[in-house]
Parts: sequence; structure tokens; C-alpha cells
Amino acid sequence: MVGDPLPVREGLSAPMIFNLIGFQIGWFSCVLGGANQLPWFGVLLSAMILLIHIKRAAHPAMEARLIFCALIIGLIFDGVLLNLHWIAFAPTPHWPDQLPPPWMVVLWGLFASTINISLAWLQHKRVMAILIGAIAGPVAYWSGARLGGLQLTQPIAALIYLSIGWALAVPVLFKIAALLNTEKS
Repeated sequence: MVGDPLPVREGLSAPMIFNLIGFQIGWFSCVLGGANQLPWFGVLLSAMILLIHIKRAAHPAMEARLIFCALIIGLIFDGVLLNLHWIAFAPTPHWPDQLPPPWMVVLWGLFASTINISLAWLQHKRVMAILIGAIAGPVAYWSGARLGGLQLTQPIAALIYLSIGWALAVPVLFKIAALLNTEKS
């Protein structure tokens, strides 16, 4: 129809850019902190990033619950990997060796902080979410290992586990976010 506006393709917005930058700062601080015997540095910086994220969120309680769910999923997911001895971390002072280090768990919270902002475009693209999880999850762990934050002690088994696990985890986190988003309505 004449006069109808042309469809506008959305690009990067300021919140998306800040969200991506916050995630990357948190990711590098956690991995490099873990690699350099400063495991609590990344946790503290990431906690500040997550608190700012929650405070600035349109629905802070919903974002906090999503992040909490991701932390629990990450604790279990990485705990299985650790206790199968397919992955290893430097010991963290005042932390049980049977649990993944706090800096590793907080990475899951950082990832969850991208679900409703940077990765919102992926919400209804289940196949794409599965593929991105299957590829990006193992790449992130492999990158963390290359930076010295962890060791893939059984690389083949670990990467298969990571690929399958993240292929499931990404759509599950989107589903949790969708359920929490319907609760706020």
C-alpha cells in the first residue's frame, strides 16, 4: 500500500552493545583470573556487571531469576564435566575441588544476561539456538583452555559433552526466559 513504511531491519542498539561488552569483560576477567591465580577477581567484576544488568533491566526480578537458574544449571553441567575428570581447573582457595570454580559458574550467569538483550533475536529460532550452542559452547571452553583458565584433560570426550550439552542448554535457557517473561505479564 502507498504510504506504508518500509520494514526496518533492527541493528545493534546501545543496550545490545553494552550487554555484549559487559559479557566480554566478564568472560575475560573470569578466564584470565582463573588462569593467573586470581579466581575471585573475575567473580567480583562479573558480579558487579550482573548487578548493573539486573538493576537496569526492565524486569529486574525476572532477570535475577533467569541468572540464578543459569548459575544452577552451570554448577551441575560443569560439575559433571569436572567429576568425570574430562576437565580440570587450578584449585580455588576456600572452594571444594569437587565443584567447578566460582568464576566458571558465574560465566553461566553472564551468558544468561545476554538472553533477553544481545541474543533476543534467537528466542524463536530453536534450530539456530541448538546449532549456536553446539558450536559456540565448545569453542568458549577451548578458548578458555588456550588462555590457561582450564584444561581439557579428555578433549574428545569433553568437546562431545560440551557440544551436546550446550546444544540443549541454550534452548533450555531461552525456554526458561520465555516462561519467566510470561510470568511478569
